[in-house]
Formats: sequence, C-alpha cells, structure tokens
Amino acid sequence: MAKDLLLTYCKALVQLRPQAEAPVYGREMAELPMLENAWLLIREGLIHSYGSIDQEPPPCDNQLNISGRMVFPSFVDSHTHLVFAATREAEFVDRINGLSYEEIAKRGGGILNSARHMAQASEEELFEQAWQRLQEVIATGTGAIEIKSGYGLSTDSELKMLRVIKEIRKSSPIPVKATFLGAHAFPSQYKNDHEGYIKEIITQMIPQIAKEGLADYCDVFCDRGFFSPEETDRILKAALDHGLKPRLHANELGHTGGVQVGVNRKAVSIDHLEYLSSEEIELLKNSPCIPTGLPGTAFFLGIPYPDARAMMAANLPLALASDYNPGSCPSGNMPFVLSLACLRMKMTPEEAINATTLNTACALEIQQQYGSISPGKVANLWISKPIGSIARIPYSFGSNLVDQVILNGEVYKA
Repeated sequence: MAKDLLLTYCKALVQLRPQAEAPVYGREMAELPMLENAWLLIREGLIHSYGSIDQEPPPCDNQLNISGRMVFPSFVDSHTHLVFAATREAEFVDRINGLSYEEIAKRGGGILNSARHMAQASEEELFEQAWQRLQEVIATGTGAIEIKSGYGLSTDSELKMLRVIKEIRKSSPIPVKATFLGAHAFPSQYKNDHEGYIKEIITQMIPQIAKEGLADYCDVFCDRGFFSPEETDRILKAALDHGLKPRLHANELGHTGGVQVGVNRKAVSIDHLEYLSSEEIELLKNSPCIPTGLPGTAFFLGIPYPDARAMMAANLPLALASDYNPGSCPSGNMPFVLSLACLRMKMTPEEAINATTLNTACALEIQQQYGSISPGKVANLWISKPIGSIARIPYSFGSNLVDQVILNGEVYKA
C-alpha cells in the first residue's frame, strides 16, 4: 500500500473539483477550477484533501515540496492503437510525395500493411514494444488509457492482440480499457467478399472475445472505403448482444453516416469527426455519446481538424485523445494534443485541459476514479516544471514540461 504523501507549496492545483463524475459541457469548458498556493494530501493511493497554504495541512511524515510547480490530474487518453508490430515511415514518405491516406490503403498499405506485420509477430514481441510505448506516454502525463485491436484482421491475430492488451492491463500501473476493432478494414482475402468477413467478425471473433473477457468495447471504422453504416450497425448489434459496448470511428474522411449509427446505438464515444454537419451536431446533442476529436491525426495527415468551436457552442462535452498508431498519428504525447487544440482548433488552454482529463475519463467510463483532482479519486497526477500559467503547456509545444509523475499515490519511476 502506498505511503501517505503531502505535496506542499504547490503553485496551483489544476482541475480541482470537489465532485466530478460528469463531463464538462460546451461553454462550461472554458472554466477550469484551480487553487493557487496550496497543499494536497494523498492517503492510501487516493486524493484525501487539499487546502490553501495558509491552512494547516494534516500531519504527514512523507512530504514533497514542489514550490513553483503546478499539479494536474493525469491525462486520460481514450483512443489509442498502442499495440502494433511495425512502424510505417515508408508511407509517411509516400504522403510527402503526394499520395493520400486512401490511395496508400488501396495499394495494400495502411491498415493492411500493419496486419501483415501483426500476423508474423509473437505475443512476446508485441507486449515488449507496446510496454515501451506505454512508458513513453506515462512520462508525458498520461494516467489512464484505452487500447484497441484492429491490426489483426483475422480471428487468430485479433485474439492475439487482445490477449497482449490483457497482459498489459495486468502489469500496467495505469488503468487500461480494451476495445475490439476487428472491423478496422477488410483484409485482402475478403476484398470482394465483405459479407464473408463480417460473418467472421460476428460469428467467430465476437463470441470468442466475449467468452475470454478480452474487451470492454467494440469499435468499427465507419467511413468511406471501409465499413458502411449498415455493416457497422450489424457489427455493433452483435457486439451489444455479447456485452461489448459500442465505440465508433466516424467521419474522418467525409460525411459517411457514422454519427447516425453511433447515436442510434448509444455509443459511449464517437471519435474523429473531422467532418461534421449541423444536423449531426443536433443528433449528438440529444444523445449520451461523447464526441471525441483526434487532432494529432488531422495534423499528421493534413486533413481538416474537428470543429471544436461549433461543438462547444452546441453545448457538447467535447473530448480529445491522441489516436496513437503507426499510420496516421505515431505519437501519444497528450501535451502536444493540447497544443494542437489551441493552435489549430482555437480552443483555450482551459477548454483543452477539460477535454483531455475529465471528458476523456467520461469517454472511458472511469470518471468516478480519474480525470480531476477530487477527494476519493485515484491519485494519478503529474507535476509541471516551474511555469507561470497553464497556457505555458500548449504554448511550449516542443518542450517537455512534465517534471514528475505520481501514480496511485507514489512518485513513479519507470
């Protein structure tokens, strides 16, 4: 059990909410509660209490003076593809030379390229690579994460990926949510037989995944050139019948009907949304779905950014995640997500921090334990280097301003 820990002389406690179990909506996202010149007591791995520095803190033998530095709740990264077998920098060069993401996919690159490497990799190799990536994102402030399958595209390889994610979850110092994404693309052998692959997903993959308890969610890439709305709906229904809640990739490449399917199936989150109409925003307003932008993907692929201002003006609880993956966003750096949110999506630092902490915690249904500095929540925090304001984090987009990481109430050393 973790020792009690008292953080003293904190320049500020950021995202401080006495009770925080619901997302922050729309215009309220501009408000980020903070307490300057404060102390924070961690007891048995949980946030116990906090107060102004002129209030006497409870006695604690284990103290950490963080004078001049700010304390943030850990980022919650609600959309990643952390388990993959090989990077795809050759395709990066192809895009520099003018090929689009869709053109590369049609030539057998993209997801199909990753699937070929996945089929050849062992579970041990996949675990070791993913573990290194996990340590990398923890060091930049991530304290809870979702990991998808989707580079298997066969029953054996998808199960292999999910078993690796299960092993990561067992060993990880941060919570890991697992998502089945067998419907990420059509494998080459099913190029002209979409129905055959959908049947394999529904009759083989999903029942076995449910039997082994390998996933919390089921996701589908509903977009142009991938899965149609009708195909997506069938897969999500089958997943729901086996206890897997829906998530969705939607509207990355166009207005392709994914939002409508996600709303109809009450998806926990609908992610990407680079293309979003006013009608689709109205649908989201009347649903429990958490709309999630992935600005790192828009940055890397050179496609439009999600319209954050329109979503917040409609009072939606916008979340932002990394989409860490080998093809369209080879980075899980959440502070850089903040920078992109501010620079390219015109969000304020306050809005961006709300979107990457409490709102992403809601997108993973872990908001009762993570996403804010609240009494009773798990003490997953990061401490900044000396900074003058929270705006310094997105402003210094090329600098690492994470000084220390606290996980489960203890200073974390990888």
